[in-house]
Amino acid sequence: MHKKTMNYRERIQRNGRAANPFFCLMGIDVVSAGDGKAELAMQVRPDMHNGVGWLQGGMLVALADEAMALAIYTQLADGEGIATISESTSFLRGVREGSITAEGRVIRKGRRVAFCEAEVWADNGGERSLLSRTSAAFTVTKETK
Repeated sequence: MHKKTMNYRERIQRNGRAANPFFCLMGIDVVSAGDGKAELAMQVRPDMHNGVGWLQGGMLVALADEAMALAIYTQLADGEGIATISESTSFLRGVREGSITAEGRVIRKGRRVAFCEAEVWADNGGERSLLSRTSAAFTVTKETK
């Protein structure tokens, strides 16, 4: 008898952060995921800073990428997967501490390509500041067993 394994979306729903080793490493929490949208949050830590004391920009890109990927996973059919094709980020301001949130959304999902956007925000005691905007294209793949 063949036991069905959980897909990524199901593992995230069941296990949250523990479903993704990168989430565990970076302390990323899944705030929400569904209907082509996903929100992820994390605390900025000193070990994430660049040499001049700002959050390293690649962290903003990685958080946005993960939010967009999770947003797509909410729209994939069984047996479909994704891989990033291209990604472009505009950095609008830096951050040194506190909590940041990435909001990813699917703009269009076709049979072979999905287009997404994400914004990363800093929460400054209830006041939000836009840190970066990312747009990306992902190939939609058929997963092999």
